[in-house]
Amino acid sequence: MSLRLERTGAVARLLIDRAEKRNAFTQAMWEALPALLDEAMADPAIRAVVLQSAAPGAFSAGADIAEFSTGVLDPEWRDRNQQAIRLAQHKLARAEKPVIAAIDGDCVGGGCGLAIACDMRVASSGARFGITPAKLGLVYSLHDTKLLVDLVGPAQAKRILFTAQLLPAGEAHRIGLIEFVEDDPVAAAMALAETIAAASSHSVRETKKMVRRILDGQADDDGDTRALFGAAFHGEDFREGVAAFLEKRKAAFK
Repeated sequence: MSLRLERTGAVARLLIDRAEKRNAFTQAMWEALPALLDEAMADPAIRAVVLQSAAPGAFSAGADIAEFSTGVLDPEWRDRNQQAIRLAQHKLARAEKPVIAAIDGDCVGGGCGLAIACDMRVASSGARFGITPAKLGLVYSLHDTKLLVDLVGPAQAKRILFTAQLLPAGEAHRIGLIEFVEDDPVAAAMALAETIAAASSHSVRETKKMVRRILDGQADDDGDTRALFGAAFHGEDFREGVAAFLEKRKAAFK
């Protein structure tokens, strides 16, 4: 399969496996991603996900232009393609569990859209980033534009979209498009995912929801967030965390 899920302990690896086409996404791959992500979210043994290429050299070159250039002339195919891409991005951006992108090589177009929908990004020094609708006379979707603006701010988002230029990893890191530059981005992303997996899954999950509320425009607590804050003091993870602290041991969250 061009897209598949593998499990390594408490971490799932969502693998893009189409190296001969630089991991360009077909319609079938866009449609498959949400179900695979749902599978990871539904598995209680999985606490974090790493999105990566199955082979080094390219994270994803984006949409399969050969398929896209033909299919886009059909309004029904174009609508189905747009819906599939939006659902994939939406699922990634709002996944219940943390998703980390491990990026080696080119991360362009729809591939970069996938990366910015993740919670964090770890890249190799040779990675390159670009979002290129301006090269095709197209317009980036509002949802994905917001993801980009949330990461790098409006001016840098305009720069990336207006110029359609490829940014080296160092520059992407400087402007906040990625969080880490590592010699081995997959190993670093897995280590980060395992660290997150060892923390309270309740705390991580609910913190993700809090951050999403803020990004969606909420600026102060409401009844739901106050209730969530108070309920945590009665949770099993809180009891285990306190007991581990007092007993000077590592917490074993269930």
